[in-house]
Amino acid sequence: MAKLPVSVDKIIEKYGPHKAYAPQEGFQGNKEPDKLVKTHCCYCGMQCGIKLKVKDNKVAGFEPWEEFPFNEGRLCPKGVMRYMQNNHPDRILDPLERVEGKGFKPVDWEHAMGRTVNEIKRIQEKYGKDAFAMLSGVSLTNEKSYMIGKFARVALKTANLDYNGRLCMVSAGGGNKKAFGLDRTSNSWADLKHAEVILIAGANVSETFPTLTHYIWQARDNGAKLIVVDPRMIPLARTADLHLPVRPGGDSALFGAILKIMVDNDWLDHDFIDNHTSGFQDTIDAVKDYDLDWAEEHTGISKELIYQAAEMWGKANTSFLLHARGIEHHTKGVDNVLSCINIVLASGRIGRPYCGYGTITGQGNGQGGREHGHKCDQLPGNRDITNPEHRKYISEVWGIDEKDMPGKGITAYEQIEAIHRGEIKGMISICFNPLVSLPNNNFVREALEKLEFYVNIDTFLSETARHADIVLPGSLHEEEEGTVTTAEGRVVKINEAVTPPKNARRDGDIIMELAARLGEKDKFNFPTSEDIFNELRVASKGGTADYYGITYKKIVDNMGVFWPCKTLDHPGTPRLWEDKKFATPDQKAHFNPVSYRPASEMPNKEFPVVLTTGRVVSQYLSGSQTRRIGKLVDKYPEPLLEIHPKLAFQYGIENHDLIKVKTRRGEAQFPAHVVETIREDTVFIPYHWGGKHGANQLTIDNLDPVSKIPEYKVCACQLEKTGKKGSQHLTETAYQSSS
Repeated sequence: MAKLPVSVDKIIEKYGPHKAYAPQEGFQGNKEPDKLVKTHCCYCGMQCGIKLKVKDNKVAGFEPWEEFPFNEGRLCPKGVMRYMQNNHPDRILDPLERVEGKGFKPVDWEHAMGRTVNEIKRIQEKYGKDAFAMLSGVSLTNEKSYMIGKFARVALKTANLDYNGRLCMVSAGGGNKKAFGLDRTSNSWADLKHAEVILIAGANVSETFPTLTHYIWQARDNGAKLIVVDPRMIPLARTADLHLPVRPGGDSALFGAILKIMVDNDWLDHDFIDNHTSGFQDTIDAVKDYDLDWAEEHTGISKELIYQAAEMWGKANTSFLLHARGIEHHTKGVDNVLSCINIVLASGRIGRPYCGYGTITGQGNGQGGREHGHKCDQLPGNRDITNPEHRKYISEVWGIDEKDMPGKGITAYEQIEAIHRGEIKGMISICFNPLVSLPNNNFVREALEKLEFYVNIDTFLSETARHADIVLPGSLHEEEEGTVTTAEGRVVKINEAVTPPKNARRDGDIIMELAARLGEKDKFNFPTSEDIFNELRVASKGGTADYYGITYKKIVDNMGVFWPCKTLDHPGTPRLWEDKKFATPDQKAHFNPVSYRPASEMPNKEFPVVLTTGRVVSQYLSGSQTRRIGKLVDKYPEPLLEIHPKLAFQYGIENHDLIKVKTRRGEAQFPAHVVETIREDTVFIPYHWGGKHGANQLTIDNLDPVSKIPEYKVCACQLEKTGKKGSQHLTETAYQSSS
């Protein structure tokens, strides 16, 4: 059973998180490394270029890679510290086995692999193939993402594979495919520099994608106007021409109202609309009643600001619209995305210089990881697992009979629900920490405890891995060669700087051995990562995410290649849609009518305050990596409750008061941080912590009907003073995620 074998405190004492710091003089070899390895940061979708210093098979430091065209040597606080993982004392160095009442004991690989495969076979023979599920992650390379998709369908023979991109990019992907037939940002970031108007919605760029901020500042230097849509006055909003402090859940109402104003004032590109799009009339009919009074009521933004934003956007000659999780983490996330796309299409400003639209990927391979098959409904090349032609082609590439390929599975959170129903009995996960990152995580914990067998592949013992029966020590970003695809669609090369330490193994080798032990060795014969990539190229050929013309050499020679790249002599595609032919059956961009609907849980008398969640600059996602790096922890040691002074006054709350936040899912306590940079009806908590400090104890588990993304950005809460102040002890231990 996947329960904790001993107390959380005992597990933390041995496996962390523990804060690690570099010696004041630097690690040995920092000044005279054996080699410098050009590679990329392991964190967000910017994938900044970096050079790692290596001494005696250890990463000893870094140098800027100034020649890499995106970041030109610039790095954020996380990027500067990313090398610290490699020498970390928390690193898992041997396979671990759960021992009731004692914790975890090291075991050899033969025992760990043998038990894992025996349990997979036992569960599948007793309950059926789909009773054993898999969860994956998009910090993995394209090669590993591809191989995991193949592994689940060919070796595990389960339909139930999904990934943590389900919590990140699927609303954007769903909207992009509906509108354009293809899921990628339309331009490279270079087009940002000369856009007249930049509109950024639900993206705290300065803290979550800091190196992208440089492109926005360059545009500002060139005279660009900046519109920021966010319930908080994020750093970027402080210098914006317009800040629209939207009430969480009001995004589609805002963009619908902007579209109506554009129509009323004829700020439209009629030639583009008439000749290169469909669905325009139905789309404007859906917003015909969205007058400014209605918009003000449903967005919480003054009608004067809404009109100014529409005018600024509507009259521009060139423009770029960017959005991220702020508009996507909703039960209407796909609708929010489509409402943004609608105002882009109405302007006609796409497919030409300095005119674009982009979705900013949060995870390191959030773009490539959602293209090549480890989604529950997807096959490589962004193909559809329910499409007979797609199934036939991939079956031929894999050398299997099409009838043996599983069908569509269920999504990440639906897997948790299926465990509670008794439909899933076993699970393997890699690069995913659902006990921190999924909503309503007390429900998630209960699900883990119901599993008959759970195996976790990771480099550190995450909060989720604490529940594993077997832990297999895998590889860091710099320990395995491969490729990733950046947020702008550029495929770049990850170079192996060091090999995994002691008895840890490369993730790819672990997956291949499991496949061999499950009887499919001949289908997983990949001596190198390049061999995997070459099969991926063939598998993607003819799909909307076509990598066939991309090779390792081509990537290195060009410092990255933008897909689609269909032939070996093709240069790649930094800017999509220049020929005005879209990837839809009719080759037109599709307007999609969006009718506003409220969030799934609105404030009321019992739960009168809106709770929203997000990130901070020094932490990354579930924090399993960054909460182990001392300097990053020290910058923001614990999650704080951001609250406006007027709301704080209403409750008698002062700075540092310990506040109980309660929702219909659970409750937790956070020190108050009284700030003027948030709406008066909303509070904010960052989500990088687990245990009693986890914001996702509170968040709602309702899902978007199309993308199945949870509604992290809106739920209703109560606030209650505890009569205590935040303590030094709580601050100093929050990073460990104790319960």
